[in-house]
Amino acid sequence: MCRKTLGDFTVVASKSPKPGYADFQGHLANLDAVGLVQTIDREINKDTELHPLVRWQYRGGVPEENRKAFVFTNVVDAKGRNYDMSVVVGALAGSREIYRLGLNVPAEGVGDIWRRAMSDPIAPVEVTDAPCQEVVLQGGDLIGEGNGLDALPVPISTPGFDSAPYLTAGNFITLDPDTGVQNMGTYRGGLKAPNRLGVRMATRAGGAGGYPHWLKYQERGEKMPCACVLGCPPAVAYTGPQKVQLGVDELGVAGGLAGEPIRIVKCVTNDLMVPADSEIIIEGLIDTEYLEPEAPFGESHGHIALEDFNMIFEVTAITRKKNAMFASIISQVTPSESSSIKRDAYEQMFLAHLQQTLGIKGVRNVVMHEPLSNIRRVIFLVMEPGTSRTEIWRALYGTASLRGDCGKYVMAVNEDIDPNNGDAVFWSLAYRANPTEDVVILPNRDGGHGPKGGSKSSDGTMLVDATLKHPTAPLALPKKEYMEHAKELWESLDLGPLTPESPWHGYSLGDWTDEWDRLADRAVAGDYIENGKRSEQMRHKGLKPNTPVRSVIK
Repeated sequence: MCRKTLGDFTVVASKSPKPGYADFQGHLANLDAVGLVQTIDREINKDTELHPLVRWQYRGGVPEENRKAFVFTNVVDAKGRNYDMSVVVGALAGSREIYRLGLNVPAEGVGDIWRRAMSDPIAPVEVTDAPCQEVVLQGGDLIGEGNGLDALPVPISTPGFDSAPYLTAGNFITLDPDTGVQNMGTYRGGLKAPNRLGVRMATRAGGAGGYPHWLKYQERGEKMPCACVLGCPPAVAYTGPQKVQLGVDELGVAGGLAGEPIRIVKCVTNDLMVPADSEIIIEGLIDTEYLEPEAPFGESHGHIALEDFNMIFEVTAITRKKNAMFASIISQVTPSESSSIKRDAYEQMFLAHLQQTLGIKGVRNVVMHEPLSNIRRVIFLVMEPGTSRTEIWRALYGTASLRGDCGKYVMAVNEDIDPNNGDAVFWSLAYRANPTEDVVILPNRDGGHGPKGGSKSSDGTMLVDATLKHPTAPLALPKKEYMEHAKELWESLDLGPLTPESPWHGYSLGDWTDEWDRLADRAVAGDYIENGKRSEQMRHKGLKPNTPVRSVIK
């Protein structure tokens, strides 16, 4: 047995017993046991049918409690190729119940377990018996059509707009070369070639934790080691999208969620430590000199992300279980799995900040508006009756200032108002908010007819222009023809009635080109590698990741 230090954690190497927490397939079996798995055995095209079919679960009026995890056992691509592993979508957070079962807590325990995990992380434990390394592919195994990444059944998320199949449930692990602390973040990874991925790490302040690592390796003139984890235990998968404090290893937070150390193993071709019980690990190096065009791809903000120059991930090995399953999640327009994974943890993070950090006693709950965008621009604070105005305003300011990407609109309501009920919210605005005092926009509007009592001062008016002011990227849903075809599939599979909710397909909002249409057309035809060749020819030096391609290449 040996000891080593992994950031702030002491890691013990041992031949440990099987973990008490569920791995991905164990979690799937738990879902199946309670009727939350829909298995599709008929042939499904991963490039044109798979994600659109599951998308109807979110855009077809299916109540959240009826949403399920989908397992596709007979997957083909646009060229008719078959794959030797199933594709699973919706198994991490297809619904609150699925998410709760992944955490193995009752519904009312979700907040408590997240608070515990954040405050009391549990160090991972290094093992030598790693199911994720039962099959090891490297060298020549990664070269040529049908090999390497091209052997994985990676779906196209937004057919008609995406330029390639994308990893949507990939947790990318990097390491700070100065401190030795690892970071794990959920980033998008687009297939470029059998041994090459395009990776998008947000460069804004508070963005991807891996980006500061990339800058350090760039300064050293070295490529950055990286590992992409697919199909990890739910306790691990749920930590990747969260914004954990810099310098804190997400695998420790995952241990806090699991209530025991996460089993980890060293990669085959680099020194990064990855969850040993994962389905698939993609190892490699990220170039710190060159960037190449990446996207278009449907983003979690609800629109298509257009071409940017982003990172190049050179694959050095792919390891996996012998019976691996490929995990994918529904993202883009919300509600989605992506938004569900973030929702509960983000709400608890804000609630803890208000109650514990700021000491505000009157805050009962924090509710983040979810439909259509995963950016959390609208936040509701549920306040106890009788809370003083000074405390309410402390809570409003505290919420708006916690994170730069959350809380563009923050509204305090009483406990009798359901923030998820639009009519109740508008009712509260109509009779419980005076714009001249509570918003202060325009004064002197008549209060009109309303309940007796309270302030007799006049109301005011808030002017909001919500019209489109300039061309915008397309809505991040599959194009109409793919959703219509998927609807026919849904009905032929007798999956239940659909009530389409607008919007239910993607469409251009003015900022889209014929060239990006051609990229998307090639992707759904199975020719994404041609798009990868195109982007390879457009490589540039000296650029910052996320640089729009159009600002460099006219």
